[in-house]
Amino acid sequence: MNIQVIYEDNHLIAVNKAAGVLVQGDETEDTPLVDMVKKYIKLRYQKPGDVFLGVVHRIDRPVSGTVIFARTSKALTRMNELFKNRQIEKNYWAITDERPNPLQGHLTHYILKDQEKNISKALDQMSNRSKDAKKSELDYEMIGELESKHLLLVKPITGRPHQIRVQLSKMGWPIIGDVKYGHSQANRNGSIYLHCRSMSFMHPTKQEKVTITSDVPHDHLWEKMTAMIEM
Repeated sequence: MNIQVIYEDNHLIAVNKAAGVLVQGDETEDTPLVDMVKKYIKLRYQKPGDVFLGVVHRIDRPVSGTVIFARTSKALTRMNELFKNRQIEKNYWAITDERPNPLQGHLTHYILKDQEKNISKALDQMSNRSKDAKKSELDYEMIGELESKHLLLVKPITGRPHQIRVQLSKMGWPIIGDVKYGHSQANRNGSIYLHCRSMSFMHPTKQEKVTITSDVPHDHLWEKMTAMIEM
């Protein structure tokens, strides 16, 4: 069972998701992360019956990084409230070919999701034809530059479908490997260079601050970028 557990207690469990793994099942019928984690809990704690595991949030299939699950219904309810009330600090790393201009800032768009095609569109403003679009905001900052590649720290404020991917693409800075949103070339393994680096929040039962951090994938570009900013 190839999962990397990075945080675990009686109420929560967090995993560093590999790119290419679904969080929840879909029509592909590929084994999703939620089922892998249930199996891990069942074996580790020798649970005889079904394992309760609540999906608190999702990250896209080609994205890697921190995914949190709730092990109790109480934790699920409280974590859902934290996400709903935007009380989770989410930090993502993204690598782009294009240098952002300005180097840091705040982006606001209106995202319209095409459910059938599973693609989102970022609009500069609302209109009568886009009344279903959702306001989407994030902060970003370039934190590293190496060999014409640019590492961005992205902090989404809202949680819209494909938000970071589509907003950066709208600005002309598509994420490397993300051909769905404008990059010229796919990565060989189907991943994109977007990683959920960390999440910080008040623990739903212990009432203490928790920060859960995921290492970047074992990948040449990720490792070079990480080594540069840690120097």
